[in-house]
Amino acid sequence: MTAREPELRHVAVILDGNRRWAQGRHVPLEQAYCQGALRVHDLVTWCEQAQVRAVTVWALSQDNLHRRPQEVAQILNSVTRGLDRIATTTRWHIRLIGALDRIPAHHAVRLRTLALRSAGARSAGTLTIAVAYDGRADIVTAIRSLLHERAPGERAAPIDESAISRHLSTAGQPDIDLVIRTSGEQRLSGFMPWQTAHAELYFTVTLWPDFTRGDFDEARRWFAGRQRRQGS
Repeated sequence: MTAREPELRHVAVILDGNRRWAQGRHVPLEQAYCQGALRVHDLVTWCEQAQVRAVTVWALSQDNLHRRPQEVAQILNSVTRGLDRIATTTRWHIRLIGALDRIPAHHAVRLRTLALRSAGARSAGTLTIAVAYDGRADIVTAIRSLLHERAPGERAAPIDESAISRHLSTAGQPDIDLVIRTSGEQRLSGFMPWQTAHAELYFTVTLWPDFTRGDFDEARRWFAGRQRRQGS
């Protein structure tokens, strides 16, 4: 890395395009989600090689919970299988965020069990999986938690950004440097509005199951060429 290149500490990926991938190939949707889960395993491998130690993937939004129960189950099953493979490597800590109480209990138990399995990982980095996640809800929950921990007489005291950050689901992690969204959609859709305040946004037409090392490297090169002024 040259002195001019911005440091890439935290990459987040919005995994989009699974349904279009299945439709274009005339294959069952479950196959697309399984292929997408394999790509997540590849992603953490590429990030480890690039010395990116914080990776976040948005696997399921709260809006996605309105899809057919069968499709939601397919997503959760593929996420679980993918995380099992990553946990088996014993290299990445797995962190779960989102409203896991809104998904079927047996899926939540399986995901939490995998996260616990990864606690003793040799720590190539931290992989955060956002499941039933909504960015606005994350901020609301953080403020409620902050107010709850304060004594009644302290609740009117000023609340600053650092206090809210400490209560977000991503507390302790660096803010996101680069967001990658696949499938050509150019919006965040409520993904981490707080944590992406200064992030660079990279959009690619590649569908998530087709995402390759070349696509990842292209996103990194694009990021390296950015001048991160952040208002200066």
